[in-house]
Amino acid sequence: MTPSPSLTVDELAARAGVTVRTVRFYSTKGLLPPPVLGPRRVGHYGPEHLARLALIEELQHQGLTLAAIERYLEQLPTDITAHDLAIHRALVASWLPEGAQETTREQLERRVGRALLEQDVDRLAAMNVLRRTDDPDVFEVDPGLLQLGVRLLDVPIALEAILAAREVMLRHSRAAARELSRIFRDEVWDQENLRDVKSLSAHMQPLVVQALVTAFQRSLREELRALYAHRSGD
Repeated sequence: MTPSPSLTVDELAARAGVTVRTVRFYSTKGLLPPPVLGPRRVGHYGPEHLARLALIEELQHQGLTLAAIERYLEQLPTDITAHDLAIHRALVASWLPEGAQETTREQLERRVGRALLEQDVDRLAAMNVLRRTDDPDVFEVDPGLLQLGVRLLDVPIALEAILAAREVMLRHSRAAARELSRIFRDEVWDQENLRDVKSLSAHMQPLVVQALVTAFQRSLREELRALYAHRSGD
């Protein structure tokens, strides 16, 4: 069940790491859906608002104009969930060069809107959302994965299972990357046009990432259907 909207505009801005003025600006542009009005006509925002705001910010970091962001958002389903918005944001973040943000525990907890136990930090580290530093209260955080990782904290799965799943994903993604790199090298690599090759690679990366995620989602659905059918038969 989707949590009911409970964030005020100030809380939403704090969780997203932006100003209230920015939230209101995006709302007037139609980039954010209107809040749910409660008593005294106070607006309340939910997980979908937070996830959409994070996606908008990521698209801006990518260099898209407001008009381009509006076109991007218009292509999304009207009933898209906060979870799917977080996946879109993670995909967009993957287009950019890797760059973790150094964050204190206090800043991190304020950003995610909850206190983090040590086992929560262990799970986020296992999902590659953050890395510990020499200072136990300072972390290197991947902002593109943060909200998605926090949503997964409440999924009832053991840390060992997360680590095993991560190993599977790394092993197969590396194999796919090697094969794609081989194809790319054999077909288009040319030392005399190295600049053009790098430009083509940068444009291809988001397409390849989206294709891999789409293929994985379809394969996972097929496997789950087969699992449910087998269990039903039992």
